[in-house]
Amino acid sequence: MILNKVKEIMMENLSIEEESITLESTFESLEIDSLDVFQLVMEVEEAFEIQIENPENMKTIKDLVNYIEEKTKVNA
Repeated sequence: MILNKVKEIMMENLSIEEESITLESTFESLEIDSLDVFQLVMEVEEAFEIQIENPENMKTIKDLVNYIEEKTKVNA
């Protein structure tokens, strides 16, 4: 569920092909630069109604999904 929403956000906002996005994908391997990360963080924060602190600590899609899972558990 969370991964699918993250994929959707990345495809819509960063024009990344869905099959390229896996839990093991790194932002670097997807050629996501710091500006793209900023945009992604804003979209994810809005979609999941969370605040992301220290996005620079996230290196993979799995890191992002795990972070969202933790934050949405706290807010639930």
